[in-house]
Amino acid sequence: MDEHKPAPFIDAPLPEGIARAAENLGVKKAHYGGATLFALAVLAGAFIGLGAMIATLVVSGADGMMPFGVTKLLGGFVFSLGLILVLVGGAQLFTGDMLMVMAWASGKLRIRDMVRVWTMVWLGNFVGAAITAVLVFLSGQYMFGHGAVGATAVYYAVAKTGYPPFQALVLGILCNVLVCLAVWLSLAARSVTDKVLAIVFPVTAFVAAGFEHCVANMYYVPMGLLIQHGAPAEFWHEIGRAAPEIPLGAFIVNLLAVTAGNWIGGAILVGAIYWFIYLRPRDAAGKAAH
Repeated sequence: MDEHKPAPFIDAPLPEGIARAAENLGVKKAHYGGATLFALAVLAGAFIGLGAMIATLVVSGADGMMPFGVTKLLGGFVFSLGLILVLVGGAQLFTGDMLMVMAWASGKLRIRDMVRVWTMVWLGNFVGAAITAVLVFLSGQYMFGHGAVGATAVYYAVAKTGYPPFQALVLGILCNVLVCLAVWLSLAARSVTDKVLAIVFPVTAFVAAGFEHCVANMYYVPMGLLIQHGAPAEFWHEIGRAAPEIPLGAFIVNLLAVTAGNWIGGAILVGAIYWFIYLRPRDAAGKAAH
């Protein structure tokens, strides 16, 4: 090896290169077998559930101790764990898979294959997030901090099921713009450190802003429901309040509205727009101008 030869300079790809990478990744995902796809989706649901769990813990007891914005910022920062585990560890997340529209728009993916992936991943995410909620509940972790962790979990569940459907839809749109931008930026990464840094800021932003993520809600609301129906009397005595009503019907409405918003934010406002800018067919004059 020539000791005097300069080391290769590896730069991040330009946005057009990221668009090609997103397109190719969408094609690759469509070729996963059903069992593999579902297992990866379960993992992603569990990973997002773990991010939601640690975010719940971090903000518990902070009310009145720190400014509202700082508390939200800290919760968002640690929630980033979920997407870091998904993108670095390897898993299939419904919200990130919205970028598959780029491969479909380029004619490299059939719509039925794309919808198959979305459906299986959404269901797998639900299973993974719900199992995580059950395990966290059975651990008794919600009793920590004299019940402060559980009180925060219940607060989240009540708040999320209380949004009117249109508000939940718009909060979902805004959320997945940021999530898909985190995925987009991570495709430019050349190391694990690059990828983590690309993920942290957009995810912290959407959580701190209070936007709605359907897979996170697959953990937050079931966790609240488990505490509502399964927590012992001493828990409610400890936190000084009665068990609230968390309507199951409101959870379903919220999940559908947020899922639709996540689809619009990711598939249209990120995937479709970046496809239009970088990947749409152009005539010779248009290519030359570009």
